[in-house]
Amino acid sequence: MARAVMRPLGRGDVMQRKWIDGRPTKQIAESFIKPNDRLTSFERLEIYNRQYWFRIRDCFYEDYRGLRAILGDQKFERLADEYLSKYPSRSYTLRNLGSRLVKFLQAEPRWTKPKTKLALDLARLEWAHIEAFDNAAKPALKLEDLAGVEAAKIRLKLQPHLTLLTLENVVDDFLITLKKNSGLRSEASNAMEQTQRRKKTKLAHGLKRQKNFLAVHRYEDGIYYKQLERGQFVLLSAMQSGATLEKAVAKLVGLKISGDLGATVGKWFANWAALGWFCGLEK
Repeated sequence: MARAVMRPLGRGDVMQRKWIDGRPTKQIAESFIKPNDRLTSFERLEIYNRQYWFRIRDCFYEDYRGLRAILGDQKFERLADEYLSKYPSRSYTLRNLGSRLVKFLQAEPRWTKPKTKLALDLARLEWAHIEAFDNAAKPALKLEDLAGVEAAKIRLKLQPHLTLLTLENVVDDFLITLKKNSGLRSEASNAMEQTQRRKKTKLAHGLKRQKNFLAVHRYEDGIYYKQLERGQFVLLSAMQSGATLEKAVAKLVGLKISGDLGATVGKWFANWAALGWFCGLEK
């Protein structure tokens, strides 16, 4: 039953007429589903097969509005069906649908050409948004907890909801604007949908190609995108990889840091601690 329901739809969004081994799907359906006075076994099974796919498509479209905006509806929908066929849902929660999308786009760039790098940036950012929305938040570090502890022994852990990204395009403002302006497709008239598409196209054309560093995090139940300097990204990445505070700060040597290094790093830490980015120290 599960295999039949989760099997990709055929052309025209109907259930495939042939089963995996070549037998008629009608015959398979009759082996475990009874007909009724209105529908055949095949037709009853097809209802569940279609509704399953309509549901996961709809969730996928909602999660990746930015990617959809830059690829266009038709290209995105073909990509979605191919991705969901290759990496079907294996989780109890639909929030994990896109967990392997970046891997898929890297392996099969034909679905996003000629905008592959831009598509990858948006896929990374939109997945980070999902992670920030519902990943755990552990008790935050208090700066006074660091008093008297040697830097060589401190290993600061970043909050599970925090994601650090290196991007080739400046896409954070684009995605924020897109999410603010987007509405439910079912509630929009044809004229409204056309207006929204023009706005999305105009936004996408204004995207700036530039390497940048971004932190995606949750603060007081809101999701935020924070641009980082290169030094900030290097420092945070080192700590996220498990480096001690001493070794993480040592990676800043040779980088261009404005002002006094100690004072600058101190300001960074004070800001990050205020945002609750660090987990409390483990004894």
